Amino acid sequence: MSDDDSPADYCLIDATRPPKADGPPYAECVLCREPTEYPESYKGVTLCPVCEWQEAQRTACSG
Repeated sequence: MSDDDSPADYCLIDATRPPKADGPPYAECVLCREPTEYPESYKGVTLCPVCEWQEAQRTACSG
């Protein structure tokens, strides 16, 4: 690896996240149906903290 290479060059996963909710109602996790930290009005995939962590471990770059 040269000095010009950085870890960001190798891990190209889009890490955009929905905005955190200020309070209930919360969106359901798409995997386990538990409440998430995200507003119910958010349109898109939402994961609870546990599933979010597990998904991050599963898809992590192992360079």
